[in-house]
Amino acid sequence: MREYLLTLCVTVAVTYLLTGPVRKFAIAAGAMPEIRARDVHREPTPRLGGIAMFGGLCAGLLVADHLTNLNGVFELSNEPRALLSGAALIWLIGVLDDKFEIDALIKLGAQMISAGVMVMQGLTILWIPVPFIGTVALTQWQGNLLTVALVVITINAVNFVDGLDGLAAGMVCIAAAAFFMYAYRIWFGYGIEAAAPATLFAAILMGMCLGFLPHNMHPARIFMGDSGSMLIGLVLAAAAISITGQVDPDAMALYAQGERNATHAMLPVFIPLILPLTIIAIPMADLVLAIVRRTWKGQSPFAADRGHLHHRLLELGHSHSRAVLIMYFWSGLIAFGTVAYSVHSATMWIVLAIAALSAVGLILLLLPRFTPRAPRWAEGLVPPRYRHRPMPVGRETAADTGAGDGSLAPARAAAGGEAAAAGTPASYGLHGATALSAVSAGRGGTDTKERERT
Repeated sequence: MREYLLTLCVTVAVTYLLTGPVRKFAIAAGAMPEIRARDVHREPTPRLGGIAMFGGLCAGLLVADHLTNLNGVFELSNEPRALLSGAALIWLIGVLDDKFEIDALIKLGAQMISAGVMVMQGLTILWIPVPFIGTVALTQWQGNLLTVALVVITINAVNFVDGLDGLAAGMVCIAAAAFFMYAYRIWFGYGIEAAAPATLFAAILMGMCLGFLPHNMHPARIFMGDSGSMLIGLVLAAAAISITGQVDPDAMALYAQGERNATHAMLPVFIPLILPLTIIAIPMADLVLAIVRRTWKGQSPFAADRGHLHHRLLELGHSHSRAVLIMYFWSGLIAFGTVAYSVHSATMWIVLAIAALSAVGLILLLLPRFTPRAPRWAEGLVPPRYRHRPMPVGRETAADTGAGDGSLAPARAAAGGEAAAAGTPASYGLHGATALSAVSAGRGGTDTKERERT
């Protein structure tokens, strides 16, 4: 565990320290696209954050290669090299897209090529344990196609959810943490050394996300861009594929006294690969809904819009930060709930706890539907919007009078509208009195000039 923690800390440090210089480079390179209709941010923000994340990936793999125990991962397996080669290719395509806006079909082809590069080096799915049936061996073509499909789906799921500051990095970090816990349990709990690469990939992925998050939280100073979102999606998929393609179900059967029991014990890891990946179920659901929504409208599945889950949370009335935290909550509930159930599937307490937390999540989703008010004795401890104090007469705020949207009567009176000037100052508060006096002064000046002409 200490070597995994050291690798994690090095990855976090390198990613964090590189992000600042990368931000300056992105600004100098002009990787700051204009604000689009679907964007949530209001100011042009540099992208290319994936450069720092790729640096963290390389640093994590380099440190792990020189550690006593983790060095065996590189000596006994070619998976780290397969991951690095596939990640380098998808990262390069992402960098070009962040700068020059590559066509979506070209990016899709690059994703498939990156997955194929990893498959050629041995990072592929060899078999699928099916609950209550046993191990189903795959042919070479079946395994390769399933691996490529899983990589492409995971990359696009992460890419689609990257719409709010800190959202994609935080959700992938939560998924990687849950995956690390289960892979580490297989490695040291079951004594299956083939799970070591997946454990290492999950630890490095956590470090990449944690090192980038301080720069990406709202308000973000830099975006990861496609160079980052596609990169972390590929690393997450590689970790899942590694544990499927290399962990021998027969070894699990020896530990669990029976192949079917072993398959049931591995269910929380392998079912995500079939469904795929419940550990990123929220991004996956967002991906499926986006494809259905755009296809139903006759648009391309890759056409961007403002219909993602995080956009809908903002439309419900949630703030930017609260929407991100709600997505974190649901991702953590699904990911860690799956891991907890895999460890203690015989007890009902896990199911009851997940159900209770789901109810809490529904309450959080509906929070903007009502305006909670704090007790009067606690008004000094909460923001003004949760207090009972009435507004004094003549002290209405801009929100109460409509000043924020430019539709209030005093604004029209200041522009010379006759209907607005007919109102009394008391009905508009101080703003109304000021506006009416300005109108009166304007009329007086006009009358004087007319008399001078005559």
